[in-house]
Amino acid sequence: MKNNRFALFALLLVQLFYGVTFTFANDVIDGGFMQSSGFILFRVSLAGILFWIFSIWTPKEKIDRKDYPKFMVAAFFGVALNMLAFFKGLQYTTPINGSVIMVTTPIIVLVLSAIIFREKITKLKVLGIFAGLSGALILSVYNRSTSTGDQILLGNFLVLVNAASYSYYLILIKKLTNKYHPYTFIKWLFLFGILFVLPFGYNELVAVNWSSFTPYIWFSALFVVVFATFATYLLNPIALRNLSATTVSTFVYIQPIFAGGFAIMMGSDNLNAVKVLAAILIFLGVYLVSKNSNLPTTK
Repeated sequence: MKNNRFALFALLLVQLFYGVTFTFANDVIDGGFMQSSGFILFRVSLAGILFWIFSIWTPKEKIDRKDYPKFMVAAFFGVALNMLAFFKGLQYTTPINGSVIMVTTPIIVLVLSAIIFREKITKLKVLGIFAGLSGALILSVYNRSTSTGDQILLGNFLVLVNAASYSYYLILIKKLTNKYHPYTFIKWLFLFGILFVLPFGYNELVAVNWSSFTPYIWFSALFVVVFATFATYLLNPIALRNLSATTVSTFVYIQPIFAGGFAIMMGSDNLNAVKVLAAILIFLGVYLVSKNSNLPTTK
């Protein structure tokens, strides 16, 4: 029970860090300080170094040779595709749009679980899936950005790709996090992740003008590395050792509260009727998908 409480607290911190990251990352990218793929390489490389340094004081485990391909697949979906799609999407959409789209994660987890594990989907859950996807479509098609550089439809689609990639990652790593210590898992995940991201971000990263960074931009970029990457990727596997993937994914519905409130406070985004309607539909979808499910189940 004590472990479950810590796991739930860890998930709350994860959503707080992710929520404010929408604004910090958006300011770095939209401000022209770093392009999206270069920012990803910066993020993954520094976080990877932190994980390997941190591993000096953690338990030492040998990875079974047969598990290396699993680590590589997890790194592709949980680091490379996940982050590349998210940051590129954030380049075209807004913090509130992105955070609301991410709420579809529990719905995607349910669909993937039905496909992979042949879990039964009830009529109520089908209605939830329809409501959630309707909200995502409304947000993408009818919402308009006040920034001329934003391409809402493309940006929201890329954030949806990110949500799908992250959802599959949550399902994929359940067995790995049960077999290996979370810190062992994470350091190898990011080592492979760096290799996947390197071809996309190298040219953009070497072109960065570091002298143009203001103290706020340095803080924003390093917050993404230390809190939204290093901390969250340590906390998520710990939670998955005590809670189901569905429970972990459901916590994402808290993210728009943090993301929206912080973005409005910082002047990076604003609320309108379309965003509110889309959020209501997506939250309704998540509620119906989660209703009468095994969300509280622990291993």
